[in-house]
Parts: sequence; C-alpha cells; structure tokens
Amino acid sequence: MKASVGGYARAKDLRHAIELLSSADGMARVLAGGQSLVPAMNMRLSTGDLLVDISRLSELCGVTDDGDTICIGSLTRHVDVGRDPLINQHAPLLAKAVEVIAHAAIRNRGTIGGAIAHADPAAEFPACILALGAVLHVEGPDGTRTITAEDFFHGLFETDLEPEEILTAISVPKAEQGELQVLQEVTRRSGDYALAGVCVVRRAGGHRVTMISVGDQPALAKAAMAKLDAGDIDGAVDALRAEIDPPSDTNASASYRRHIAGVLLRSAMAEISGDEA
Repeated sequence: MKASVGGYARAKDLRHAIELLSSADGMARVLAGGQSLVPAMNMRLSTGDLLVDISRLSELCGVTDDGDTICIGSLTRHVDVGRDPLINQHAPLLAKAVEVIAHAAIRNRGTIGGAIAHADPAAEFPACILALGAVLHVEGPDGTRTITAEDFFHGLFETDLEPEEILTAISVPKAEQGELQVLQEVTRRSGDYALAGVCVVRRAGGHRVTMISVGDQPALAKAAMAKLDAGDIDGAVDALRAEIDPPSDTNASASYRRHIAGVLLRSAMAEISGDEA
C-alpha cells in the first residue's frame, strides 16, 4: 500500500519548520529519519498530512557536555548515539539500547528524537530516557519549553508535544560515581521489537525501573522501585508483575509478558550485583 501524503516541504531552519507546522492547521507531521513515520503512512495510520522535512537541520544534531548533563540533539541518529564517547561515558544505557534496536539500516537512519516523539511503548529510547530522568526541550510558535520525561508520555503514541512543536534536544543527567545502568530484553528474533524489556538505573538515591512492551506507554515501575530500594528483589519482582498491564497479541500473551518482565528484572539485578562485585 502506498502512503497518502498531503504535501512535502523541506525546512530551511528550525523557525521555518515551526512556521510550516503552524500553517498546516494540525495536519502536518515532522519527518526526521522516517523509520517510524513512513511505515505508519504506508499502513494508512497517517493520511493526508503535510510532511515537514527537518532531516537537514544540522543545529539539531550532535552531543554536547553541559556540565552536570549531556545534551543530545534530537536529530542525532541511533548509530551516532551508540558511538558517541560522551554518551558511552555518562549515559551508557542509551548506547546499550542502540545495540538491540532493529537492524543496521534503521539504526543508520533513525533519530533519537524521532523515536521519543513517536512514543512507541515497544521502543527502547523512550523507556531509557525515563529511567535516566531526562528532560526534553521543545520549541514552538510561543518559544521554548522543557518537559520532564515523567510528564512527556501520555498514552499509546501520545506525548505532551503540541502539533506545532518540535522536540529539539534531550538533556540527560551524567551518571554518578558508581551508578549502574542495565537494559535487558527478550525478542523472538534478532531485530524484532521486544516481547518485554527492562531498564534499571541504580543510583545512590535509589533505583529507577522502566519497562518496554508491557503497557501503552513507558512508565516508572514505582512499586518495584520501592522494593528494590528496601533490598527486596523477590518483592520487587512480585510488585512489578502486579503493577504492569501487558497487551496480548499474536506474538505473546499478557501472562507470558508479565512472567518475562519479572524474569528480566531479576536478571538485571543479578547483572548489577555482578558489576558491583
């Protein structure tokens, strides 16, 4: 099936892109890497929209050191996230995510901002930035604003972004001394979306746990986090299984995903314990 497109415009700069979005009266979509948008258009999940191409806006690319945080431009491609020395040193969870994202062609074209703005609950980057406690920077007709990762995701493919706004960058706290970051997931085949996945960040102030593919949006597993902070891994596994609401589909049942989620959390904590040894 061919995509249904209402038009195409290549933005000259960020302000031009925002003007194009504003002029479309809510009927525009941002095109960055296109690895999520184009398949959705081919399946007619998005039809008749003006495509605003921001892929050549160099000001939205790259990683910078901002003191206590690193700032990742939204158009930084997956493959560059995985290779960047600042990310590998200060936010290794993101580099680990790149290793399990889809296939080489997707990693070469897809952008971190596109993956986050698309808000697929089966994608790795949304769960990672939530586990890391990132802050997102967006710009629209009324100027710039920041949104915490906790407030960004609203539901299945829904975010706090307004139709005329563009995600421009992600600020991620630098890992503390001794901080450990783990990502584990289970897939049917290499490159598939995860049947379930877990991100665990252990800091001096406690644990942050998020799940992949077990709900309609990435969310902190707060009950499990409280149990881990108390040193109760068995209780954390039980709490996690109780607080998630996995979907059932042709790939896996809800009960199977719930079981895997607990197994992955236990395995992630074993990995953390091994790193501490």
